[in-house]
Amino acid sequence: MRFHSLRHAATLCILAACAAHPAAAKTISVSAGTPDANEKLQEALILAEPGDTVELGAGTWKLTDGLSLDVANVTVRGAGTDEKGSILDFSGQQGAGEGLLVTSDDVLLTGFAVINTKGDGIKSKGADRIVYHKLRVEWTAGPKATNGAYGVYPVESTDVLIDSVFVRGASDAGIYVGQSKNIVVRDSIAQENVAGIEIENSFDADVHDNIATRNTGGILVFDLPSLPQQGGHNVRVFSNEIRDNSTPNFAPKGNIVASVPTGTGVLVMANRNVEVFDNVMESNGTANVMIVGYRYPYEDAKYQPLPRAIVVRDNEHGKAGYAPAFEGGDQIAAALGGSLPPVLWDGAGDAVVLDKVGVLSLGLPDVKTPRSEAKPQPADLSKATLPAALPEIRLPASMEAKVK
Repeated sequence: MRFHSLRHAATLCILAACAAHPAAAKTISVSAGTPDANEKLQEALILAEPGDTVELGAGTWKLTDGLSLDVANVTVRGAGTDEKGSILDFSGQQGAGEGLLVTSDDVLLTGFAVINTKGDGIKSKGADRIVYHKLRVEWTAGPKATNGAYGVYPVESTDVLIDSVFVRGASDAGIYVGQSKNIVVRDSIAQENVAGIEIENSFDADVHDNIATRNTGGILVFDLPSLPQQGGHNVRVFSNEIRDNSTPNFAPKGNIVASVPTGTGVLVMANRNVEVFDNVMESNGTANVMIVGYRYPYEDAKYQPLPRAIVVRDNEHGKAGYAPAFEGGDQIAAALGGSLPPVLWDGAGDAVVLDKVGVLSLGLPDVKTPRSEAKPQPADLSKATLPAALPEIRLPASMEAKVK
């Protein structure tokens, strides 16, 4: 009996020692030059253990299958995103899935490029505290309906950081965050996508210091029905450059963003407590800012289709409204002397606009009134009650430490 007690105690000591001194994190280096690069890279992602780094060598990887990572606390680090860096080229991809799928927490993706995927570029699902940092996702032939839908695509996650990312050519959104909470998108460039940056059905987001240019629409904040997470709110869009979003809409038919008018700077739809401030917006042919309700059929009884408590203030407006790309827009512009004011509101919901620019209301008091009954007229939205200011989004210190 005493022997068994001693053995049990020894076992506990060993377990305690292991817990105090976990196996040292290691670096798994993989090279682009091997003929079986696809298998080697996927093998590295499978064999990685928490704390490990999968290091991508410089060069172009010719990949035929998508990759996946399902191990927590792993870093995938490349040698850079330019031609001398680590390029994951999916031009020969056999399936239609994403290039890289992450389904684990505390992952850092940094320093590599993903190009020409059949589906989404990089997707993470249910991956909390994920960091996308210094990445490039691109469809190199430019805007095409056959390009993948999303470039950088975190969904159903808590604590999301997207920092210093470049995305070009997505047939839906370059940077898309869906059904997530506590989000920061910063210092990134979205160019020649349908939607540059999109925050959908999400709570608590800061979108700042980005460049959204030559997309169909620059930055979109909205809610859609029939998704598990409803009631998007508390989104701040600030200190961004939102210019020349003039690319004709190339989204596949049936996609919700296929309805985004070319020349949209910022679009807020069916969301609440959204602040748009300190941005530079110019050369957006339809409007620098659009605030609208959701005007499509839906059966979700919980869905709220109106924009509410939207604040637009302290933005710098350049030329806008000179090429409105919605039905009847050119006629309204002609009646107003050739262009629309920089801010366009459909007339449903409520908003406060403190910018010293014109606001055009379409005079549609609710989302059931058909567009054919629009009564365009100037609107003064500066008198409404200003909602309480939204707080800054703070991410866990461990996430910020990864990008310093």
